Amino acid sequence: MTDACTDGRPGPAGARSPARNPWERWGWVVRGVWLVFLIFPVLSLVTEPHPLWQTVLGLVLVAVFAVAYVRGSQNLERMRRGRGATRWAVAYLVLLVGCMVGTAPIIGGGCLSFLPFVVAFAMFALPLPWAMTVGIAATLAAGAAAVVSNPDEGVWSVAIIVFAVGVMTGGVRLVSDRGEDYERMERDLAIVEERERVARDVHDVLGHSLTVVTVKAELAERLVDLDPARAKAELLEIQALSRQALAEIRATVGGLRVARLGDELTSARAALAGAGIEAHVPDDPSAVDPRHRTVLAWVLREATTNVVRHSDADECWVELAPNRLTVRDDGRGVDGRPEGNGIRGLRERVGAAGGRLTIATGPQGHGTVLEVTL
Repeated sequence: MTDACTDGRPGPAGARSPARNPWERWGWVVRGVWLVFLIFPVLSLVTEPHPLWQTVLGLVLVAVFAVAYVRGSQNLERMRRGRGATRWAVAYLVLLVGCMVGTAPIIGGGCLSFLPFVVAFAMFALPLPWAMTVGIAATLAAGAAAVVSNPDEGVWSVAIIVFAVGVMTGGVRLVSDRGEDYERMERDLAIVEERERVARDVHDVLGHSLTVVTVKAELAERLVDLDPARAKAELLEIQALSRQALAEIRATVGGLRVARLGDELTSARAALAGAGIEAHVPDDPSAVDPRHRTVLAWVLREATTNVVRHSDADECWVELAPNRLTVRDDGRGVDGRPEGNGIRGLRERVGAAGGRLTIATGPQGHGTVLEVTL
């Protein structure tokens, strides 16, 4: 008999308003169809002998009931989510019940024809425990009226309809609430995943860039007196790297950052050379399947950063295959050292791509071998 509608909300200032939900715009037609069942109390008012004032009063109460029902159900979503939601729902419900009770002295048991509408409205407008209470109370009231009245008056039929409406709308309400809970959980998970993505990307971008900047700054400091021209060149590179890192951070936060394997190979070669590590890095990324290049580019960036920061290595080797990347160094290895945020972020990134990451100390207990297979 009724259902929740999607409440349209204005967009940002100056933005074009989105198209209204068709249910929000035309849902009143569907809700209004059910009002055809108010023909029964109307017929009782106009066909049975009543004083004119009672007939007029009864018809006015039926009209107020119909308007309140349509208007209230039209604002169900707003009432359920806005401030003072329960207060407004109770106010509409009191108005509906008041109209029903007002017709009781005129048409007697015929006023029970309003009960299915009251139950349907309460089931969607009130908090679930209250709604269930109203549904049970309405069913008991209709049943009690059927017991004490003449069975020929059809009150039992009304009682059965009230019970059926309560069961159906209660089921719809339960399913709707569970669906909203599920959607809310999905939104929360999406927010968490997006935060983790941004955290990983920011860590990868800043970790690599700041490591290279630090290495070059230390080199420039040593060259200031020995080779001022070379020191000046290093400082200019630091400025360029800083601007690039700032642009990458902006792109990352905006979700637009895409690592390119060719760029990362060049960057890795420069970072290793700046740290005094002999780099054996391939020039051509075409050996890697294009589907895997973005993921492996992020892996190469973080792996190179770790070699520069933590390995104390003299040499580093990068090997590419269609679905694999291997980064080896001859440094101190990883035995007994816990994994940092960067490696954990790489595991999540590689796992999301359906791959596997392994990291271990190299042969004879020297160096580190990081391998990713997709």
